[in-house]
Amino acid sequence: MSARLNIATVDSAAYKAMMGLEGYLQTISLNHIQKELIKIRASQINKCAFCLDMHTKDALKYGETTQRIFILEGWREAKDFFTEEEQVLLAMTEEITLISQNGLSEETFQKAKQYFDDAQIAQIIMAIVTINAWNRIAVSTHLPIAK
Repeated sequence: MSARLNIATVDSAAYKAMMGLEGYLQTISLNHIQKELIKIRASQINKCAFCLDMHTKDALKYGETTQRIFILEGWREAKDFFTEEEQVLLAMTEEITLISQNGLSEETFQKAKQYFDDAQIAQIIMAIVTINAWNRIAVSTHLPIAK
């Protein structure tokens, strides 16, 4: 599959706006592993190979284990490997990524409030929204994976 276009060069203003969101995400209270779990799980759902390649490598760089990356898609059956806080992040990621199914459920939102304050929940939502936007850019433009 060949690349279709490069948004960074074709529409640099749009790309710059996306990079602004990335800059914002560097300032939020989530740690690197939490952010990468969100990015990997959303990218799995969206079948974005480019982002899966990037964020699994980043997660490893930040100290994530290969085992947790390998079983991430089945986290609900492997809850012992993920903290309750991480499970909430993953549930939010799935529900927001698959927003047309049921949206962010009240149950998940209330669980999030047990671990995060309103500002942190807003940050989590923005992290999920941002990776979903990147996934859509990468998949629709056939962004190539570096070999």
